[in-house]
Amino acid sequence: MVVTVRSLGLSGIAGYAVSAECFLSGGLPAFDIVGLPDAAVREARERVRAAVKNCGAKFPVSRITVNLAPAGQKKAGTVYDLPIFVGLLAASGELPPPPAEAAFLGELSLTGALRPVSGVLPMALAARERGIRQLYVPAENAAEATLAGGLTVYGVDHVKALVAHLKGEAPLSPAPAWEAEPEEADLPDLRDVMGQENVKRALEIAAAGGHNLLLIGSPGAGKSMLAKRLPSILPDLTRAEALEVSGIWSVAGLADPRHPLLTRRPFRSPHHTASAAALTGGGPALRPGEISLAHNGVLFLDELPEFRRDVLEAMRQPLEEGEVTVARSGGTLHLPARFQLVCAMNPCRCGWRGHPSGKCTCSDREVAKYVEKISGPLLDRIDLHVSVPSVEYEALRRKSEPESSAAVKARVDAARAIQEKRFAGTAVSCNAHMAPAQIGQFCALDAAGEALMKSAFDRMGLTARSHDRILRVARTIADLDGAEAIGPEHLAEAIQYRNTDILKG
Repeated sequence: MVVTVRSLGLSGIAGYAVSAECFLSGGLPAFDIVGLPDAAVREARERVRAAVKNCGAKFPVSRITVNLAPAGQKKAGTVYDLPIFVGLLAASGELPPPPAEAAFLGELSLTGALRPVSGVLPMALAARERGIRQLYVPAENAAEATLAGGLTVYGVDHVKALVAHLKGEAPLSPAPAWEAEPEEADLPDLRDVMGQENVKRALEIAAAGGHNLLLIGSPGAGKSMLAKRLPSILPDLTRAEALEVSGIWSVAGLADPRHPLLTRRPFRSPHHTASAAALTGGGPALRPGEISLAHNGVLFLDELPEFRRDVLEAMRQPLEEGEVTVARSGGTLHLPARFQLVCAMNPCRCGWRGHPSGKCTCSDREVAKYVEKISGPLLDRIDLHVSVPSVEYEALRRKSEPESSAAVKARVDAARAIQEKRFAGTAVSCNAHMAPAQIGQFCALDAAGEALMKSAFDRMGLTARSHDRILRVARTIADLDGAEAIGPEHLAEAIQYRNTDILKG
């Protein structure tokens, strides 16, 4: 007798349908799993054997063949333990055949308890798209699975409870749909930063338009402190964005069972020793990297010149396209990577170039060599280059409280509302992602603006890319002012953020 149990698998960050076909036949006792299983899937034989015996059922003494279809796609992980268990008991007559609209996934312990698995959200979304109505998952994954909607999710603690449910003896209760609760921890607030008004203005512009940002200053000036407060002024995630990001985090094994849906934009800050594969993704299992974990959020690279050259250059294509393609011998993976890049660096190796104390001991050649670690094409993709001066003593002792993140976020949200209306019906969500045709439509300049732009283009040696990025930033500044058209004052402020001379000290 052949029993087919529906399940799901992961291909990159997307779920796909898998069928576990269980067949019992005569011959010497054996237990074979076919369908391109990896080591973890093959080891399911022992976990299933022990779970069957420990739940009080009889393990069939026959030749057991389990085929995981589609057989041509590699199967990985422990997610198939539960469907193999159900199919085996159904094929041996211990259980009735499972409903055709039901799917099962989860890892078994030797005692029969279910352990959580990664990637449940994208698999649940795939289940809903393929007409599955009932989804059985480990209890710790139940809340995450309910985020997909349109599914009756059953959280299973132990296979004994599942067997009793499928036999109709003790029905399981469906898991309630998970609802977000107010976040307990507050984000770092801009009111903690004394002084640095010009940098706060740049942060506001970056948040309002989704622009990339480079902070350059001596040690202790507050570069990292300011960058870590950017999430507090970013717009809230939409439901679609939250589901997309949460699915990526789930695949990476970073989902919190108590809070499976990310309600705040991610902020990732990898160490400068990270490899290119850690940043872009890949590895034996083709998992997402840091730039995909920062999708719809912020990727912060502190001490930018300390990152390896190949690591930095790997970001050039994702910064333009919002997607990274990882090609390995095991397959090709397309990952979303629409992130906001924020970088911080010292002006020289010792860090004190241009500091009032005069402590810098670097020669001009050493400074040039330090800055040359960052390629021109990468710098060209960063919209705002901002100098972070040392904080003056008077600013530290100022009694007035700086503006809070909430006040800045209100202006950012108003500017984003303008952009949402502007780009309605398109794939563009903010000014930083405008296509060339949209730049021509929404970033028109008057005669004074054209003259200013031409002067800056010739004097600063701008590229076509930097020209377009200046216009995008100018459009954001105009949105913050509530202006219909880009004025010369908006353009002038945008141009000053492209001043690469600050990299020369």
